[in-house]
Order: sequence, then C-alpha cells, then structure tokens
Amino acid sequence: MLDNKEEKNSSSHAWKNKISNHAQIGGIETSVLDNGLSRGTRIAWINTGTGLRYKVVLDKAMDIAEAFFNQHNLAWLSHVGITSPQPFSNQGIDWLKTFGGGLLTTCGLSHTGGPETDEFGQRGLHGEISNLPAEIESILQPDPALGKLNFSITGIVKESMALGPNLELRRTISGKLGSATIAIHDTVINRGNQPAPHMLLYHCNFGWPLVDEGTDILWDGEWQSREGEPNNKIFNAHNNFRKCPAPLDAHAGRGEEAAFIDITKHKEGECYCGLYNDRLGIAVSLKFYKEELPWLINWQHWGKGEYVTGLEPATLPPMGQAKARAENKLIFIEPGESKTYRLEINVLNEKEAINHFLHISTKAN
Repeated sequence: MLDNKEEKNSSSHAWKNKISNHAQIGGIETSVLDNGLSRGTRIAWINTGTGLRYKVVLDKAMDIAEAFFNQHNLAWLSHVGITSPQPFSNQGIDWLKTFGGGLLTTCGLSHTGGPETDEFGQRGLHGEISNLPAEIESILQPDPALGKLNFSITGIVKESMALGPNLELRRTISGKLGSATIAIHDTVINRGNQPAPHMLLYHCNFGWPLVDEGTDILWDGEWQSREGEPNNKIFNAHNNFRKCPAPLDAHAGRGEEAAFIDITKHKEGECYCGLYNDRLGIAVSLKFYKEELPWLINWQHWGKGEYVTGLEPATLPPMGQAKARAENKLIFIEPGESKTYRLEINVLNEKEAINHFLHISTKAN
C-alpha cells in the first residue's frame, strides 16, 4: 500500500479524549437526493479524515460520483450528473443519457462495448448494471474510541430476469480513517441455472483540476489504438499521449480516442496506473490484479467543457459479447460459480510516495 502522511499521523491518536462523535474525523453518512433528475436517489458520503471524501450512489450499483481531496476535485462529472436508476435504459446508446461520469461507473456485468444484436439477444452500450439499485446489506462505522478505524458499506446489485441469466454483484467499499484510500471488493455470482456470459469494466473518470494541461497519464504495457490503426489521432508514435493536452476542437461532440493496453504486472500480480499533477502535488493511483482484470483501457476525450480521461481496468477490452464470442474470448460463469475483483484507489500527496508510484506505474519490477 502507498502510505500518506495522514495515515502515519493517525497512529498518534491526537484525537484521544477530544472527540464525542466519530463524524468529527470521518465515516459514512447516508441520505436521499431530492431535486432534478436525481430526485429520490440514495447516496452515501464517505469521509476518510484525510481530505479524501467521496459520494457513493447506492441506487446506481454503488458507483462513485464526486470525489475530492482537500479543495481539489478528482473526478469528471458529465452534463448529465446523477440520475435516478433507469433499469430499462439498456437499448442502443441510451446509457449515455444516464452516464454521469464520476470517479467510477461500473460497466457489465454481461456486456461491455457498443450496442449490438445477435441470435443471443439485444445489448445496449456498456450493459445495465450501472442503472440498478443496491440492496444495502451492512454499514460499518469507525469507532476511534475503541481503536476501530476501519469502515465499510456492503450492498447487493442484481442483474436478473425470470427464466434467464441471473448475475449478482456483491460490492464492499471500505477504508480506514487516516488513509486516503478507496478499496472496492466485488464478487460476481451466477445465481441462475445456466452458464452466463460475463464482462466487467471499471470506468474510472478523472477531471479538472487533477486532469489539466501537462498532467501525466501513467501506465505500462503493450498497447494498440481501439481501431488498431497506427495513425490514430491521439494514440500514435508521434504524439505524447501520456500528457494531458489543452481542450481540442476535434473532440467536440462524440470525438474521442481510446487505447487497449495489455498492462504489465508486478511480481505479486498487481498492476498500477494513474495520474500525476505536479502543479497540485497530487497523484491518484489505481491498483488491481492481472489475474482478475488483465486489460486496461485509456479513454481520452478532450472536448471543450467535456474534458476527461478515463483509466478502465477490465476483464476484456470493450469489444462486446458478439466479437468476444467469435474470438473465443468470452468469459462464462457457471451456475453457483463466483468471480472476485479488487480495485484500490489511492490519493498521494507526499513526494516520497509519489516518486515511488511514478516508478512502479511505468516499470514493472
């Protein structure tokens, strides 16, 4: 784990005998939004006590919308913002009408990629899981007075139908007071009685001011552009696509580019990627495991007023079920079988920790 000064200081217990309620330091607060497109949507604000605080949208697969470190925003938020769950917006590109961006939007559980229709059914852009509400199973608050600094929230999201596939996502988001870390532990279970296709992608979206002109985009691995073309406008040998540019007129509307990366793993199978803004003195790292999520997608969309880059660990590039099936790459989960995924997001603001991250994210050891 990549330590921050705040985590080290938390061990000194400077707060001992000085607080009445754990919320003075941090914890989890749930509420319901009451206006506009998000009206009636359940959320949970999580405060780590380090300056890192973020909003979990309980009614949208427990995805993460806003995220801040001190005064600095980390995530990209689309014009759409948070919407109430729309379970039937899974046709064509309807997903874009509910895509609020945010630090994390989950794609899957059975399809990632563009809309498609074949003999196995019709599938909309990036699947339906991000438009399904969670059944909250537990909330564990910290209790500093008893020396308990850990907190977590766990929920179950069901992508199901009668007489058909039934996949269940059991998600736990956890952390520790004094640590600027978001830990996501997902288990996908096939509750049905037939093998079920499975694709999963963590659509992590970063925005200004973390993402700005000159911000470093950090990853290591063999890559190709989404279309496989060497003359891609962004991902080509003559362009430094590892530095965020100024907004581009060419990315107005649906202008965008993406690279599919066979990310390099370290000795224990862990993979790292992220961003570093040296002017802010902040880096954000993503840690995941090659065995679980062997691919990384780097999405770059530099439109004016829609300025974002995405780092997206995935089971497969978002090629869709049909192509994955044709190439014999489609994953199936057997009845009663489960698959586990781990993703850790760390915010770093100490030079030593940042330098270590810069090293491990661009060179496997």
